[in-house]
Order: sequence, then C-alpha cells, then structure tokens
Amino acid sequence: MHISEGVLAAPVLFSGLAVAAAGTAIGLKKLSLEQTGRAGILAASFFVASLIHIPFGPGSVHLILNGVVGVLLGWGAFPAILTALTLQAVLFHYGGLTVLGVNTVIMALPAVVCHYLFRALVRHRPQWLTGAGFAAGLVAVLLAALMAALALVFSDESFLEAAWMLGVAHFPVMVIEGVVTATCVSFLNRVHPALLHLEKES
Repeated sequence: MHISEGVLAAPVLFSGLAVAAAGTAIGLKKLSLEQTGRAGILAASFFVASLIHIPFGPGSVHLILNGVVGVLLGWGAFPAILTALTLQAVLFHYGGLTVLGVNTVIMALPAVVCHYLFRALVRHRPQWLTGAGFAAGLVAVLLAALMAALALVFSDESFLEAAWMLGVAHFPVMVIEGVVTATCVSFLNRVHPALLHLEKES
C-alpha cells in the first residue's frame, strides 16, 4: 500500500508530514523503556511482511500487520512504522522519502485507532480476545486502504478509479490480516499475557 513519489499533491504531502511528525512525537513520549524492544521487534515484523508482495490484477498486495502493531504499541506504532518505512524507502526504494509522512500516517494512524477501539476487549475480555484481534487486523487495513484512497483522490480526482481498485484489491488482505492478528494475540495471551497490557497507558 506504499504510495510512490511524484503522485501526491504538495498539500497532501505537507499534511501527511505534519501529522506523522506529531504522531511520532506523541509515540516517542508514550513509549516506555520496557516497550522499546517490543517496538523494535514489531517494526522488523512490519518491515519483512511489507516486502512480500502477492500479484493481484494489475498490481500487488502485501501483509501490513498494522493491526498487531497498534494493539501492542498504541501511539508507539508511529515511531515503529516510521522506522520500518524509512528503511524500506532507503534500501529498496519502496514509496520514497518525500511521501514518507503520508505513508506513515496511512499505516500508523489506523493502528492507533484500532488500539483504542479494541484494547479493552483484548486486555480484559478473554472470551472476546480472538474476535477482537480479528476485528483489529481487519479494521486497520480497511482504514489504511481508505486513507490511501483519499490521499490519491485529494491529490487528483483522476485517481478515483485507481483509489477504488486499491480498496477492492485489499479486501482479501483485510481478512488475512484479521486471521493473523487474532492468531498473534491468542498466542501471546497463552505464552506471555503481560505483552497485551502496556506498562504505560497509551
């Protein structure tokens, strides 16, 4: 779901940069020392998952894992995802540096939203844990696809068809992400439930 350089209008680029900077500042402030290692592992997972592209129609799709990152990190998703996207842009030229702010917001803001939507169920409702994990993974990708589509349309209305195709292409990814996120939180709840409870309220 990386948006490439040379596609977006300047107001969209600057808006994305401002929101990404603010989100990263909040994330760094809220990220405790104990969570730093967790953030590094999740950033690496996001980095690897986004490199595995599956052909779909004229383009390709890939796992995002922003739902997992959001559930486990909250606002810490911003610095974690920014780090992964920066490495992808520098090492593999995915997206690009000029669109780094927009791409970060597209991935990280839905992660934060899902954190607040589903964290109570994940933490305190074991009977809803799997369902909440599935919903977090699905909704995170849904919101990311919607935000990417809006970024394209706000840049140029001629991108409307491309934005529509982007959303349709990610419907299978939403379901897969839901399953992956549900599996991850269920596994963590069995082997290390403390990971589902952030040391600092985020």
